[in-house]
Amino acid sequence: EGLTNTSKYAILNANYLRKRLQDNYPVLYVGSKGHVAHELIVDFRPYDESANVNVEDIAKRMIDYGFHAPTMSWPVPGTMMVEPTESEDKEELDRFCDALLQIREEIREIEEGKVDAEDNLLKQAPHTIEHVASDQWSHPYSRERAAYPLPYAHDSKFWSPVGRINNSYGDRHLFCVCPPIEEYQEEEEKEVVEQ
Repeated sequence: EGLTNTSKYAILNANYLRKRLQDNYPVLYVGSKGHVAHELIVDFRPYDESANVNVEDIAKRMIDYGFHAPTMSWPVPGTMMVEPTESEDKEELDRFCDALLQIREEIREIEEGKVDAEDNLLKQAPHTIEHVASDQWSHPYSRERAAYPLPYAHDSKFWSPVGRINNSYGDRHLFCVCPPIEEYQEEEEKEVVEQ
């Protein structure tokens, strides 16, 4: 009974997100009655063409809203697979939807030429506290919009410790920051002697 109810809530939550987002974002793999299962796949590929905004730009901007991006580009490149699970309450689901809907408005500003195509909220995200609080601010948008995109962020702001990084460069140029294995051996020997 518990497993059945858990599954029902997960499906309900996913379909609640789909319903709130469907007028602003395409959702893939919707059933014949317009429903999804326990997850939904939001398609961001149209915005790569219309605004030069890709799924990574959206994922980075979500950090400014206090969210770690869902699974990106799997099972479909250029998408996010959102699995709200049964444990998310309506308030959190609404906060998530509000963030994505506001991000859609930011994309729309680029599409309509109202903001710079490269120096905008999405292309520069995430915005760190060091960047927002520095004496230098060269962006055409306000610090307020960068750091506090929706009112709830004033009360529970997550600050990313780093700004935009080149993910693919990092994936191709791995390096170990661990101490050499000999240091571990020396520590172990030191502990044995002390005992």
